[in-house]
Amino acid sequence: MTVKRVKQQFIQLAIGISVSLGTVAAQAAITPPEMDNTAYVLMDYNTGEILAQKNANQPLPPASLTKMMTSYIIEQRLASGDLSEDEPVLMSENAWCRGSSSQSCMYVPVNKTASVIDMLRGIIIQSGNDASKAMAEHIAGSEASFAILMNEQAQKLGMENTNFVNSTGMPDEGHLASALDLAKLARAIIKNSGDYYDIYAEKEFTYNGITQGNRNALLATDSTVDGLKTGHTDAAGYCLVASSNRNDMRLISVIMGTDSQQARADQSRQLLNWGFGHFTTVTKAPAGQFVSKLPVWFGEGKEVELSTGDNLQVLTTKTQQNKITTVVDLPDSLEAPIKKGQQVGKMMAVIDGKAVASVPIVANNDIEESGFMSRTWQRIVRWAQNLF
Repeated sequence: MTVKRVKQQFIQLAIGISVSLGTVAAQAAITPPEMDNTAYVLMDYNTGEILAQKNANQPLPPASLTKMMTSYIIEQRLASGDLSEDEPVLMSENAWCRGSSSQSCMYVPVNKTASVIDMLRGIIIQSGNDASKAMAEHIAGSEASFAILMNEQAQKLGMENTNFVNSTGMPDEGHLASALDLAKLARAIIKNSGDYYDIYAEKEFTYNGITQGNRNALLATDSTVDGLKTGHTDAAGYCLVASSNRNDMRLISVIMGTDSQQARADQSRQLLNWGFGHFTTVTKAPAGQFVSKLPVWFGEGKEVELSTGDNLQVLTTKTQQNKITTVVDLPDSLEAPIKKGQQVGKMMAVIDGKAVASVPIVANNDIEESGFMSRTWQRIVRWAQNLF
């Protein structure tokens, strides 16, 4: 690792932090794949960078990709304790599926109950419209009120081109979401849903004596794929949001508006393979790596040890992975008091003179302020040193 103290240079490098990977990709002249669909997005999970896109911000009918928001709200309420896994949920007559072939169902009998965790599996694996409506009513009193919660959550996640009207994704006026927004939602599910994310990889679920398979065909053909959700209506076409984790790099693909189940699976596979073939994640420094020691003025201790506060990871093209260097920006000294974990500088990853990623450098321990007489003496010493 190349470690440098920078002052004036730091200002120029810091500006470069805002440079997106899209610039790096453009320099490498990587051509995104051409596919016959309405929209697609390929996102790097770790950084949120978009590696390839087509009509990424266009609001489109999302079909059952909608249920990712329904399941996400349930998962967050389970995590917070507002819901419990074994809590009974009533299948109202309004939410009940009557065996229609026009929609997917979990088949909970009308006026019977199922547990929250079974309902969650019914939503994710079986894509049950009945389970989605029943949970919406259980949480918010009605599906319309639940849609308000969905839109509030969408706003928090930065889903700027999305509007939810129902919990299922059945065709409804104004019910739209963009491919980019759905990638943001998938990223949030993976990041924030804990062990509940494992459900998205389950291949089948049996309820009420009926076994239904997960409609995500990639789960059966690619062991690196562990989610997320399929969708289909006449208006939306065949859609799929998938996530694959290979060699410590996770990608999220969103395919919308294909003409068949096979096409959405094939295109998702093609997009993921393209991403893993051209890009890589390089860890230049792990969290907690020792960086330096700095002298401390006016403290009970004379110096403090510093380390990286997080993993310094760089998403880059494979042709540029050996060009990454690191630069450290630190002051010459620090003043007490200092708290453990306090940020005192930055470590930056640099490619061709531009900072492409950064992590904080933090103090490894507390340094308490020294007594009055000691601080006074150190001020005299510091003043004297500054004379020369």
